[in-house]
Amino acid sequence: MEVFKKIILLWGLVFVAVSPIVKANIGEFDEVWQTRAKEAKRAAQFAYEPNPDNVTNDLNSQTHEVLEGHNDTRRDLQNYRGPCLATNPIDRCWRCDPNWALNRKKLATCVLGFGRKTTGGMAGPFYVVTDPSDDDMVNPKPGTIRHAVIQKGPLWITFAHDMVIKLSQELIMTSDKTIDGRGADVHFFGGAQITLQFVQNVIIHGVHIHESIPASGGMIRDAVDHFGIRTISDGDGISIFGSHNIWIDHISLSRCTDGLIDVIQGSTAITISNCHLTHHNDVFLFGGSDSNTDDKVMQITVAFNHFGQGLVQRMPRVRWGYVHVVNNDYTHWLMYAIGGSKQPTILSQGNRFIAPPNIASKEVTKREYAPESEWKSWSWRSENDLMMNGAFFVQSGSPIIRLSRQDMIKGKPGTYASRLTRFSGTLSCVIGKPC
Repeated sequence: MEVFKKIILLWGLVFVAVSPIVKANIGEFDEVWQTRAKEAKRAAQFAYEPNPDNVTNDLNSQTHEVLEGHNDTRRDLQNYRGPCLATNPIDRCWRCDPNWALNRKKLATCVLGFGRKTTGGMAGPFYVVTDPSDDDMVNPKPGTIRHAVIQKGPLWITFAHDMVIKLSQELIMTSDKTIDGRGADVHFFGGAQITLQFVQNVIIHGVHIHESIPASGGMIRDAVDHFGIRTISDGDGISIFGSHNIWIDHISLSRCTDGLIDVIQGSTAITISNCHLTHHNDVFLFGGSDSNTDDKVMQITVAFNHFGQGLVQRMPRVRWGYVHVVNNDYTHWLMYAIGGSKQPTILSQGNRFIAPPNIASKEVTKREYAPESEWKSWSWRSENDLMMNGAFFVQSGSPIIRLSRQDMIKGKPGTYASRLTRFSGTLSCVIGKPC
């Protein structure tokens, strides 16, 4: 009866003028969702870093320390069988400990960049997913991922064994959660997207996400004590909407219907690191609308990722915010790598850009929907990037001024990018051995 009443109420709200951008896929923007939206917007202001150079300088310093004395730029992960090599500062924090499985939550102390305050489910108990099914959207079965992510309070979610999870509808996460796929081969395959909407403090680590598709929507539980009607989801890999303090690390993403990772609606304090991206058109969208100035608070670190085979564009495509793109390896694109509109600030440091053969696609950058007279004032800067096969980065705006710090060291040059990203994507972690 309660479900029936909610459906009747939905039809009564069809003509209510609520912004579709604010609502996203929420069919019934009820009091619970309205409260979540207000709290998320208020919290984003606290998560916003007024001096972003403090963050970029700290990351550059730690990267330099890891690479001091090393000059190996080879990438041969599939064939590598030697001792543990943690080639960047995030991985060095945890990967080579053979007892990582006994100290899983150490991971939460390793994040750098704008998402550095993210702890996920560190303060909570463990929850072990034992069942890959996803059959009941309103009353999810205990032991499933859907049951895990709606629980109250912090939770560190692991997996009992290898599994393929086909989400019947979008998976709506709550705050203070970690999805930790280490020790199992976990694939989110052929189903709906993972949605972070008006939440905070979430880590997603060590899973495969591919072939995500739109889902029809309907009645979906989004908390232990709340469910509501959702409209059609987009088919992203991960959708981050009005959320902050998010860390996406060591994920392998490919072939989703919409974006691999979308970050919109005033989301901020986010790090995307150590991911392997392949076979996709629109890779990362940061800022969903030219008219949504809420995205001015958006601050995202994109670090140590490998943008690999079969990619086309948007690595990322940015509106309004501040994005630090540091020590990534761009080995493939068809149109362009980094684009944007509405005066975003983009600092590109120590990346390797290998341009495609097409002479028309050599430019790394693309300004959209703006004449040069407008975009020439946008701060897009390239520092120590390695340009190969004719790649070039069109800079604009004034240099991005850094605060003076005692430990300020420039990020490693682009010649190091393949080494820093050598172990990007999902790792084959075995309990009792270094990962």
